[in-house]
Amino acid sequence: MIRYKSKIGSGILAFIILVFCTTIGLTIGQGSPINDLLSMNVILILGFAFIIYLFLNIEYIIVERKLKIKCGFFYTKALNIDMIKSITRTNSIISAPAASLDRIELLYNDNGKFDSIIISPKDKVNFTKELMKINPNIINKIIE
Repeated sequence: MIRYKSKIGSGILAFIILVFCTTIGLTIGQGSPINDLLSMNVILILGFAFIIYLFLNIEYIIVERKLKIKCGFFYTKALNIDMIKSITRTNSIISAPAASLDRIELLYNDNGKFDSIIISPKDKVNFTKELMKINPNIINKIIE
């Protein structure tokens, strides 16, 4: 079993921090009663903590001939590595189990139909090499 953690993009993290800090600042600036401010800010801080938890718990696990993609307790997907057709770089902002915009897209065949998933392992090169050890037929556009 080999584990790869997701790369955490500073741009995405900075955006989330900015949104939460701005929202907390605006609630304080409205002059609402202290009980309202406390309850609103506790909810915002809990939401921020949950997002950070998800960011820190995105991982890609290679077990035998499977790739398991986990995002905390929220999302789990298992792919048969033999079904992966290609790996390419992407900066797509589409929702994905990836905490960075420095991403790769895996194109795979799922019961006769092609699908893809976008992920962002910290070590893309070694991650790709491990997948190719299992399935040398993958078209690799990450490493030459």
